[in-house]
Amino acid sequence: MNPMNPMNPMNTPDPLDLRCYLVTSGTGQHTVDVAAEAAAAGTGVVQVRAKDATARELLNLTVAVADAVQQANPTTRVLVDDRTDVAAAARLAGAAVHGVHLGQTDLPVTAARQILGAGAVIGLTTGTPELVRAANELAEVIDYIGAGPFRPTPTKDSGRDPLGVDGYPQLVALTGLPVVAIGGITPADVPALAATGIAGVAIVRSIMDAERPGAVVQDVLAAFQAHRPWT
Repeated sequence: MNPMNPMNPMNTPDPLDLRCYLVTSGTGQHTVDVAAEAAAAGTGVVQVRAKDATARELLNLTVAVADAVQQANPTTRVLVDDRTDVAAAARLAGAAVHGVHLGQTDLPVTAARQILGAGAVIGLTTGTPELVRAANELAEVIDYIGAGPFRPTPTKDSGRDPLGVDGYPQLVALTGLPVVAIGGITPADVPALAATGIAGVAIVRSIMDAERPGAVVQDVLAAFQAHRPWT
């Protein structure tokens, strides 16, 4: 959760590293393998996303990803997209699942916090100044906000206009919460995005479809670190 919020201590002393944030696609072994390789290469967050899966299928996938990521890199956080119930069930099963990322129509973040507890990581989707301002009212509950789409993407239709690089400085200036850019981002976009002051980039296809996912993660981390406006 927000490191500025002493009411929400984290279960681990490691800070939340959002620089390279993997959002998975698919439900098979390939998904598990890529998540593990990305974690081994240093990705700070793996969000398990499978919108067409049943609750049981998503739970099984989440546990498999969490187990593989835990073995590859115990500092990588595993979050579940949309489904607080699945995240809670995976945690009850003993999987190293750290929280959830919620959209504007999902379970309210206050309810997710009550279910998952003070140590969980909770992210919230935004993408407009109005949504960012609303997220600020929940800053005691959430850890970061996602903001997008950066560009149109086939993996998700948010209904919001693409932000482009120029859309992020305004959103960053509106909040003290870490901002993660998402939506069709490729490694080539990272230098310009990092310079806007965001905390990280969420990437789907450029990692999931790569022949060497770990190499892509390393490239993203290096580019982000080289171009962020602070060290």
